[in-house]
Amino acid sequence: MALVDRSIERRLEPLFGWIVGKRWLMVLVYVAVVAGAARLAMDIPRDNSLENMVVSSDPDVAASHEFDRLFPDKPTVFLMLETEDPFAAGPLNDLERLESELDAIDGVHAFSMVTVWRRSRPGAGSPADDPETFRTLAGGSDFFRRQGLVGDNFLAIVLALDAPEPEIRDALLGRINEIVSSAPDWSRSIDRIRRVGRPWIDAWLERETTASSQKYFPLFGAFVISLVLGLYRSWRALAAILLSLGVAVLLGMAFAGLVGLGFTIVSALVPLTLMVTATASLVYLHSRFVDQPAGVDLESHRVRALANKFVAVTASVFAAAVGFAALTISNIRPIRELGIWTSGGLLLGWIVCFTLYPALQALFRAPTRRHRQVAGIWVERAADVIPRWSYRWRWPLVLTASSLAIAGLIALLGIPGVLPGMALETDALAYIDPDEPVAEDTQYFQEHVLGIEVAKIWITTPDYSVLEPATLRGLDRLTRELEGDPAVGSVVGLSSILRLRRYLAGLGDGLPDDPATFDRMAADLEQLMLSEPSISQWVDLDSLSSTYLTVTSAAGSETGIARVAAAIDGAWSRAASAQPALAECSYRLAGTGVLQASIASHLVPTLVESFAITFSIIFATFVFVFRSGPARLNAMVPSLFAILVTFLVMRLTGIPLNIATILIATTVLGVTENDQIHFFYHFLEKRNGGNTEAALVHAIRVAGHAILFATVINAGGFLALSLSNLPPMRQFGIVTSMAFTLAMLADFTALPAALWILFKERPGAEDEPPGAPSGGE
Repeated sequence: MALVDRSIERRLEPLFGWIVGKRWLMVLVYVAVVAGAARLAMDIPRDNSLENMVVSSDPDVAASHEFDRLFPDKPTVFLMLETEDPFAAGPLNDLERLESELDAIDGVHAFSMVTVWRRSRPGAGSPADDPETFRTLAGGSDFFRRQGLVGDNFLAIVLALDAPEPEIRDALLGRINEIVSSAPDWSRSIDRIRRVGRPWIDAWLERETTASSQKYFPLFGAFVISLVLGLYRSWRALAAILLSLGVAVLLGMAFAGLVGLGFTIVSALVPLTLMVTATASLVYLHSRFVDQPAGVDLESHRVRALANKFVAVTASVFAAAVGFAALTISNIRPIRELGIWTSGGLLLGWIVCFTLYPALQALFRAPTRRHRQVAGIWVERAADVIPRWSYRWRWPLVLTASSLAIAGLIALLGIPGVLPGMALETDALAYIDPDEPVAEDTQYFQEHVLGIEVAKIWITTPDYSVLEPATLRGLDRLTRELEGDPAVGSVVGLSSILRLRRYLAGLGDGLPDDPATFDRMAADLEQLMLSEPSISQWVDLDSLSSTYLTVTSAAGSETGIARVAAAIDGAWSRAASAQPALAECSYRLAGTGVLQASIASHLVPTLVESFAITFSIIFATFVFVFRSGPARLNAMVPSLFAILVTFLVMRLTGIPLNIATILIATTVLGVTENDQIHFFYHFLEKRNGGNTEAALVHAIRVAGHAILFATVINAGGFLALSLSNLPPMRQFGIVTSMAFTLAMLADFTALPAALWILFKERPGAEDEPPGAPSGGE
């Protein structure tokens, strides 16, 4: 039979006696530490950029970084000017004025059909003076429509931003917004201006990430104050808990500054997780403290209560820390850093709980139950009812929980050939509230103008041959093959630029078939490289052996980057067969679309591997703490049940796996195991010479009160994320809160039922009568 080693508690009592005796020293040490921690916490950087979402060691990321080094690109945004007739004089005047005002912003470079008009017809005046010629120019080649510069009911302006830092980007976007917002005051022909582009998406995500924290921190603070006062009915207890909680969270935040971590799209989870886990630990400790038995003086009881809860609290914090540390196996950088940050913060919070909190508890003279009645009389009644009730319904309870868990496993993984696994979501647009203007505009653009999946075809040629006529013909054939694929909306590269130049010179929008003419064009291109940045940007001038094509998915396309990649592969095979020079080249994909695909490929391994590691180490923790044979598996029943049923609910309600919801399994397992550890610790504490019924009564009386309120804290804290404007965070908060509640229900139903089945006993069957006094000290 498993035993709880009470000798550990006796060996710890002198240590806690010293800590309580040195209470003023503890407080002074923390005062000094807090000053430095506050400074570290204030200097944490922010980074939501897609190129930094995957760790730098990932091959796709390494290739993208090398590609960016060879072909540096500026962030760009689109402005869509919707109008009934884009070729009328009024809209053309407004386009010209708006482009001029935007181009005057330092750090912004504007390009539109007006720019094309000016460069192709120097001195021709405004396009509004000759709209029919402008219409002919815009409609004579499909290049302009393919690039989204003009459509049946819109004209567009492309803005390139000199924005190496997020702060500069935000300032430039602010100036652009000011000018665009003023357009209705002077324009009578533009119906609406849509803003499209990743810089606006990134700026919104960063802004909302910060706003989310500002929303839930005050709410959670008010929630904790109300809960602690309602539970312990003491301002002195509240002060000790709140100050300890504040220091624990601050040290956790400072840890990120110390080790060089930064805020990302999921970082809002870190302070929240630190708050709820530290609060839960403090509630466990204080609930044990207020339960002062008769005949034991306060100071002796204070030390004994700390020693009694040390193993359970330490094991639960260790389990949670390990659960989050398991996320470091992920190749998704925000998830990996969240794991490091949270696990480090949890360990610092654990130190605070056993050093600063006892000192403050003693200094503030927090009362026990003997001095002030606390909430929770219901626990006594529950302890008398639940053991026998769970025995009576043990098989229905266990079978129902098992059936729901199996259904959840199927919902997550699917059935080969019958039911696919849960959907994966990596599109940045899905992280934005669909009612936000930036989301509406981007969605409209994607459906009517161009898709948002972008791939860069990075082409490597034999040395110094990228400008050879044969290579250029091969690139042109590849471009035309891609343009003929229905999954592709636009293709831009050397061939496209050459065709555009010929078109503007009145030579048509195709490259010459005559070899001599083509050779002269290739020779001229080498000279243009020295004077035309718009051309030289497409070639690695140092080696003359690298170039690239930018491929964008077609409007309305729902196929994603995988379909675009397949189109590229097919087009390359056909073009290489027709052009031997291209067959001597090689290519690989780079760009945002490839990075999104890389993120998607890492989501499921992150879920499976981190969960497996977390489960294994928590299981080992149970073995070490309880030495309990098969019973240690039963202690994990509530968490596993809650996680799998949560996946079932997600599948039924259409919530996908994304960069936030992928964390549910690890988070729930790491956090809810706290309750099972405390429950099982006190269960085994009473089974030392007792029976199952007496052990269940004791576990519910001692731990039930804290389990309920720890669950309320956990669920309430994460539910605050439902106020976030970030859909993944909102989804994560709702389903995680539900999982915490399900785990608590299983603590008091499926877990006792499973223990009855495991130990094969009946109520009152052993030598100790049911409902016997539970002891405690």
